[in-house]
Formats: sequence, structure tokens, C-alpha cells
Amino acid sequence: MEMQFEKLLARITNFIQNEAKTDTVIGDPFELGMFNCIPVIRVGMGFGTGGGEGDDKKGHGEGAGAGAGLGIQPIGFLVAKGDEINFVSTRTNTGLAAAFEKFPDLLEKYLETRKETPELVA
Repeated sequence: MEMQFEKLLARITNFIQNEAKTDTVIGDPFELGMFNCIPVIRVGMGFGTGGGEGDDKKGHGEGAGAGAGLGIQPIGFLVAKGDEINFVSTRTNTGLAAAFEKFPDLLEKYLETRKETPELVA
């Protein structure tokens, strides 16, 4: 029974290695004008196994099982231009996450306003 389990686990692992790639989910890296774009994915995995044996007056029984789950989700692109690299998300943020994302721009505008109108500073 142990040998069959090892073969099954090897097949599952091989499947994950072949499928959990950005080129399988999104595609290969590509160029867009002066930008080099590399797809980025998030991979989540889960494994489960079980086994059993039985020996009673009626006969003998064995059993084993294994399973795996794989979730692959595109999350964005690494975008390079010259020596500058940025991450461009494919998701849209909402709520508090969106507010924190906009905070640097709001802070910059506030500081510019303070410079332009010093009389507003208390």
C-alpha cells in the first residue's frame, strides 16, 4: 500500500509542477513598447491523505487515498523600463485598502497646498 501512495504523490507533485506556472495561467513575459512585462500569479495548495486496514472474521481489507487542491490566480505584472521596476496589480482595491493606496497622493497635495498658502497653517 505504501508504494502505491508514493506513486500517487509523485504524480500529484508532477502535475502541480507542470500546471502552477505563469505561462500556463496568464502567458509568457512580453514587451509592450518600452516596457518589459512579467506576469505574476498566486498559488495556493492543499494536500490530504488517508489510509486504513481491516482484519476481521469475514476477511481482510485495505484502503488508502490522497487528494490535492490547487488554486492559481493572476495578481498582476512586474513592469520594467530601464532600471525601474514596478508592480501593476490586476485587482482593484476597495474600502480601506483603496484609501491607503491613495494616501501618498493626498498627502502630497496637502503639503503643496500648505506651501502655497502659509496663512492656513495654525
